[in-house]
Amino acid sequence: MVIATMHQKEKAIAPLLEKALGISCFASENFDTDLLGTFTGEIERKTDVLATLRNKCLMAMDLNNCDLGVASEGSFGMHPSIFFVPADDEFLIFIDRKNNLEIIERELSTQTNFNGAEIKTEEELVAFAESIKFPSHALILRKATGDTTEIIKGINSRENLEKGFQYFMNTYGSVYAETDMRALYNPTRMEVIGKAAEKLVMKIQSLCPECSTPGFGITAATKGLPCSSCGFATQSIISYTKECRKCGFRKEELFPYNKTTEDPMYCDFCNP
Repeated sequence: MVIATMHQKEKAIAPLLEKALGISCFASENFDTDLLGTFTGEIERKTDVLATLRNKCLMAMDLNNCDLGVASEGSFGMHPSIFFVPADDEFLIFIDRKNNLEIIERELSTQTNFNGAEIKTEEELVAFAESIKFPSHALILRKATGDTTEIIKGINSRENLEKGFQYFMNTYGSVYAETDMRALYNPTRMEVIGKAAEKLVMKIQSLCPECSTPGFGITAATKGLPCSSCGFATQSIISYTKECRKCGFRKEELFPYNKTTEDPMYCDFCNP
């Protein structure tokens, strides 16, 4: 199985897949994944996450003449439901070309050091670096946020950080520092990718009760778990629907969290 990466993601993904599926994994050394987009903005991602993910996997499979492939794609920003909290949204895809299988899994995590700041002094630079777990987690320096004129990536030593800061101050009179979110420079992100890989393995091993095809997983969630006090429907999940992508078999699982009622504190009527 080829893993479509140039940022050492195979370290988080390969051991889990090899153990669970009895296969041999390798990273695609001849594939520049940055061609599909970069976090720093020099190359814009022209398609949505899932389309980019699928293209990345298929391109690596074609280049390496493989029928099995895995790819990862992540994005960073504010959490969609926990306001003002940064999040790492990781997607993994598994493609089995011979059996016409495509299995996707996602891990949305608040476990991230994603951040950026305009820096005016060396003291501010040191404080920002410490806040994002530097030097185990690398930094990126540029003239200003979003500016792609000149960018220094993968800074993971105090000496290079100070040199980069002085260079931008002397050349442009301004510095913007941000976290390097590439997996090989960001152990926290690598951990989240590992969690996504664990979920992917579980989904691959989940077989359809009807046709035994791998990837029998959740395709829909239904809200409406009743409040234990007033009995009104809450926003909490009452059931999941699992579906086979191959034969279309569906199965609803009630009370997936082993709860038949919800605490009144999560009820819009009891606790508006």
